[in-house]
Amino acid sequence: MAAYSKPVSIIPINDPDRLKKLRGYGILDTPPEEAFDKVARLAAQIFDTPSAFVTFVDQDRVFFKANLSPLAGNQVQRPDSLCSLAILEEAVTVFNDTYQIPDLLESPHVSCQGGIRFYAGAPLKTREGYRLGTVCVVDSVPRQASPKQLQMLETLSSIVVDELEQRLAAQRAISAQTDLVNMAVHDLKNPALNIASLSDLLLKRITDGAMVQELAGMIKGCSEEISGKLEGLLKLSQLEDDSFQLNLEAVDLPALLDQVGSNFGLMAAQKGQRISQRAGESIAVRADRARLQEVFENLLSNAIKYAYPDTTITIAVNRTGKQAVVSFEDQGQGLSEGDMQKLFTKFARLSSIPTGKERSNGLGLSIVKTLIELQGGKVWATSAGKNKGATFFVALPLYAGSSRKENANTDMK
Repeated sequence: MAAYSKPVSIIPINDPDRLKKLRGYGILDTPPEEAFDKVARLAAQIFDTPSAFVTFVDQDRVFFKANLSPLAGNQVQRPDSLCSLAILEEAVTVFNDTYQIPDLLESPHVSCQGGIRFYAGAPLKTREGYRLGTVCVVDSVPRQASPKQLQMLETLSSIVVDELEQRLAAQRAISAQTDLVNMAVHDLKNPALNIASLSDLLLKRITDGAMVQELAGMIKGCSEEISGKLEGLLKLSQLEDDSFQLNLEAVDLPALLDQVGSNFGLMAAQKGQRISQRAGESIAVRADRARLQEVFENLLSNAIKYAYPDTTITIAVNRTGKQAVVSFEDQGQGLSEGDMQKLFTKFARLSSIPTGKERSNGLGLSIVKTLIELQGGKVWATSAGKNKGATFFVALPLYAGSSRKENANTDMK
């Protein structure tokens, strides 16, 4: 290690993004935990050193998540820490004898009485390639590290990163469930209050038959709104459950779309809308038929809901490479730039308003995206802008042996 020269700068080029990633884990300034202390103990045992650490390199300091050493405190200045040098390297950084490297003697933790003579640090590397800190071992006497020891140190560093990712996933899951609860309370509060108020009015107008009928209809509408919101929340919760399973099989797209179009023909006719299907015959995809039907029904329902009366909704099926692409094109209110950015997110509130006073719970497109991605496909939308219509696309892998005949045009009324 005598040839080692300390870099001019210990700050990596991607440090702003690296710090953003680090802080996203919420690990800085948290108290010691057994999971991280155990990693440090294992590292010390592997190298037979008196000290080991799990560190995270922050903007101006190095935070010790695990500190198995006589060193008091849980942080040191970044310029003084050898971990600041270790995160600059892809592989394990090893200094067998720091006293043989003049540049390292600049650190007070090296040059002090009983300071660091031996150091080995494996960087904590994320999937994106950010090096957040280290699992490291130190000793006050020179040492030689074997290749097997260094490999084991790298393994421990990957365990730490896995722990961080699992915690982050758990935090997101909790946050998502909290969002669901908050949104449910918010969205269900108004229709529930309306039911109570309408019930009071109904009791007061019990002798007015026409008024009773009108109020009863309003109560039914509020009840249906609550039912729809609860159904959406339940569906989303089921999809986020790890036990959720799909029944993948060959699904004939034109046949399924014929059924979906027939189911919604009356709904479209009530607004003077026409459903036109252009589909190639015998195009089969590998999908869960029931879940795919839910997706198509949601997209067609939305097209009917947000399209203007007396317009045409066009459903088309095309083969593209090893995929089949289904499109739902409407002549409606279209999508703004802001709509496009949040289109498939949970509880998104878009600028379009149902043209027939229909209700929406804000969960439909999020469920569509989840269901399609679970089946190995993707969903997206295009629009020329407000009042210029929109087209939603669903791409799914073809089923092996799927064939294609000439396109046929049929209308569903």
